[in-house]
Amino acid sequence: MKDFIIPDDRDMGTPAKHGKPVTLSIDGFDVTVPEGTSVLRAAAEIGIQIPKLCASDNIEAFGSCRLCAVEIEGRRGTPASCTTPVAPGMVVDTNSTKVRKIRKGVMELYISDHPLDCLTCSANGDCELQDMAGAAGLRDVRYKAPENDGLANHFAARNTSGEANPEWLPKDDSNPYFSYDPSKCIVCNRCVRACEEVQGTFALTISGRGFDSRVSAGGAGDDFLSSDCVSCGACVQACPTATLQEKSIIEMGTPDRSVVTTCAYCGVGCSFKAELQGDDLVRMVPYKHGKANRGHSCVKGRFAYGYANHRDRILNPMIRDTIDQPWREVSWEEALSFAANRLRGLQKTYGKKSIGVITSSRCTNEETYLVQKLTRAVFGNNNTDTCARVCHSPTGYGLGQTFGTSAGTQDFDSVEQTDVVIVIGANPTDGHPVFASRLKKRLRAGAKLIVIDPRRIDLVKSAHIKAAHHLALIPGTNVAVVTALAHVIVTEGLMDEAFIRERCDWDEFQVYAEFVSEARHSPEATQLLTGVPAEELRAAARTFARGGNGAIYYGLGVTEHSQGSTTVMSIANLAMLTGNIGRPGVGVNPLRGQNNVQGSCDMGSFPHELPGYRHVKLPEVRELFESAWGVQIDPEPGLRIPNMLDAAVEGTFKGLYCQGEDILQSDPDTKHVAAGLAAMDCVIVHDLFLNETANYAHVFLPGSTFLEKDGTFTNAERRINRVRRVMAPKNGYADWEVTQLLANAMGAGWTYTHPSQIMEEIAATTPSFAGVDYALLEEKGSVQWPCNEAHPEGTPLMHVDGFVRGKGRFIVTEYVATDEKTGPRFPLLLTTGRILSQYNVGAQTRRTDNVVWHDGDVLEIHPHDAENRGLKDGDWVRLASRSGETTLKAKVTDRVSPGVVYTTFHHPDTQANVITTDYSDWATNCPEYKVTAVQVAPSNGPTDWQEGYAAQAQRARRILPAAE
Repeated sequence: MKDFIIPDDRDMGTPAKHGKPVTLSIDGFDVTVPEGTSVLRAAAEIGIQIPKLCASDNIEAFGSCRLCAVEIEGRRGTPASCTTPVAPGMVVDTNSTKVRKIRKGVMELYISDHPLDCLTCSANGDCELQDMAGAAGLRDVRYKAPENDGLANHFAARNTSGEANPEWLPKDDSNPYFSYDPSKCIVCNRCVRACEEVQGTFALTISGRGFDSRVSAGGAGDDFLSSDCVSCGACVQACPTATLQEKSIIEMGTPDRSVVTTCAYCGVGCSFKAELQGDDLVRMVPYKHGKANRGHSCVKGRFAYGYANHRDRILNPMIRDTIDQPWREVSWEEALSFAANRLRGLQKTYGKKSIGVITSSRCTNEETYLVQKLTRAVFGNNNTDTCARVCHSPTGYGLGQTFGTSAGTQDFDSVEQTDVVIVIGANPTDGHPVFASRLKKRLRAGAKLIVIDPRRIDLVKSAHIKAAHHLALIPGTNVAVVTALAHVIVTEGLMDEAFIRERCDWDEFQVYAEFVSEARHSPEATQLLTGVPAEELRAAARTFARGGNGAIYYGLGVTEHSQGSTTVMSIANLAMLTGNIGRPGVGVNPLRGQNNVQGSCDMGSFPHELPGYRHVKLPEVRELFESAWGVQIDPEPGLRIPNMLDAAVEGTFKGLYCQGEDILQSDPDTKHVAAGLAAMDCVIVHDLFLNETANYAHVFLPGSTFLEKDGTFTNAERRINRVRRVMAPKNGYADWEVTQLLANAMGAGWTYTHPSQIMEEIAATTPSFAGVDYALLEEKGSVQWPCNEAHPEGTPLMHVDGFVRGKGRFIVTEYVATDEKTGPRFPLLLTTGRILSQYNVGAQTRRTDNVVWHDGDVLEIHPHDAENRGLKDGDWVRLASRSGETTLKAKVTDRVSPGVVYTTFHHPDTQANVITTDYSDWATNCPEYKVTAVQVAPSNGPTDWQEGYAAQAQRARRILPAAE
């Protein structure tokens, strides 16, 4: 296998351009670049590095520092090369005597206003100002530098206006991850422009004038913690000095090596350079060649990696006979023998189908593949399920039925060519922030946005963007709203008839068109049901149908409903209806919640499907795997998680191997999950921490973080990205090795020595991965499946010349109201979601400084509903449903509509899922997290159930001291 060779990682000064070729001469060398390219970048293309400070290739040229001055034949003066576009026949001199003199003078002015503490500065060795002073040949400064009279004079120095001198303003250490030192600011504007152009938050400005100019985070009283800053790190990465600096660099020093890997948080799949000193991780830097993130990051991926070294992490295997006993640390051999003997004993007593597995959407493709293989090839059944089913299984079913493949149609780059976007049931700025930054950039460039969400998310209106339409629907009415949009498009003749005739089944379309044209689907008829004003919905439908390239992005607010699969099919109908499939800037794009949701589905984690979405009942599919694995495969689909829990309560399902998932916190109807786990005789939890599910476990196998393993993740755009081992596993084994050890303890005889061998097996058995191997991934950086003989370099865009299933299929999408109804006892509707700083059940992010922004779940409630209940902001409230009750603090806000309340599920002391019901999607059993009838009332604090749960959890986590 070839070693990964990092591509040219130089900062080219200004962004790449696309246009007809232009040839010019720079320092006697001819160079040909696209029209619109800056002279600065053209020089960099042939290895001529023109000094610069304010320029960077991820932001547009600004021309403030004047360090990149050049001489151009036939032009007066010395223009800035960063803002000067190339021209045919241009002759440039980058290093004339005149230019060198100007640069030296510019650098002298910068240094005269800058502390000269280079030897002790945290940026020493990684400071562009220092580098450029050397490049300019600066050795002496004629101007007197400001005197540092110590901390006592920081607030005494005053300028003529009476304001504090910015040279001596104190550092801003309010942000937990980086520090701001105004004394070292050279006012290059790179941080401000990165905040605007890359992140799109507009949190930073330049305040003051002349020598008093400095970066400001918000208003006069704001610091970096209280401002609108979202801690994405773009400003820190852009800063050429130690003005904005990671605290980890300040504490640990400059890293000396780096490894490129993939973030293990959301489904965007950002690439990072993990920079280290020895085996100690110093910082994570977004990788500019990452095709999903293009050099950007969010607060989680950039900074929230500290959980890998958290004191809560369990590094030794543990066992106990019953869940009321304390844990006992044992060797790997004893733990695996204990687990294998128990599982085999249960199968002997209760039958081979009495045990099963749960795979993880956080683990690699290779690890997930092995876990489903464990149950099929070793346990002898198909009892495998995954958290992907409780979030995006309707995506797989709905898109499979309509388009013929169970995944999104585009790559993230496609958003740059869209003209009108529908975001439905997703909150990208919180759940998929790096993609949201790219979307916001496109919106600022003129694309229109339609938001379909019961809550006023940030995309509805924030800095420099505003949605054209916000359809604030009543939770649970997605199908009715999307069908009403289709009604307008069909009845007003706005559909793309040529596309439908060429690419879709015309007869099926006729049936569908007749269905949606019925008056009962009109916006006027559905207005009372959905809560969306008819005229607003009609206007939105016209905007989408007439707007040019139309793209639809959706999330869990679509799938986690009793009609999740129906909504996905209705979205697919809408895309086909308007011809928005098969080219850049369009498509149907699910925003996957976790880093490997797509991959865990691809790898056969569902009880009815083998890898590649092929049903276990098909003899030819089973024969392929039976030949590869040397075993017989059960043709009968296995149990989903809810079925496992039901069977456990009934006494027929007795053993579970749960890798990387916390079903007690993440799955609906917490009390039922607890009852099912408590009824099992052998629960094996394989994870980093003693999570909530481990309260009911008999075996704990310590897991490894993404930093400690090799493998691949598949992101929301079907992109297969390499995960590379950054450091040695602290527990001794990567997760794939632990699964292999357990399989071999049960007699499997597996002999994998590297995850690349597992990928070879995946490629040999799964058509969409047939061309994938680690050598290709090292060469290309990443590829998007299908990657096979027909698509040897992957497939960025799906359904270009035709749908995978042949003709696109229009499906009638009848609205069926959920069985969960409001009433006098439970008059409000609860919907749930995520927040930017936290991730899923919070097991990772709660063990980092991200808790500064969100240290507990809160209940958002509209002022009208709060007033009716006598509630104020910050009050304890009791949140009750037909399933259970919990307490948390109220946040009074008009982000939610009257009659709707909203909370997150990141903290186990809240246990929001004790409230949610066991209703689920009709096709896939995906839980209906987004619609729960509730009542809210004042409370004095935690409920009896919460207190009892906390006590039980504390007892369940007792660990006996290690033997002497």
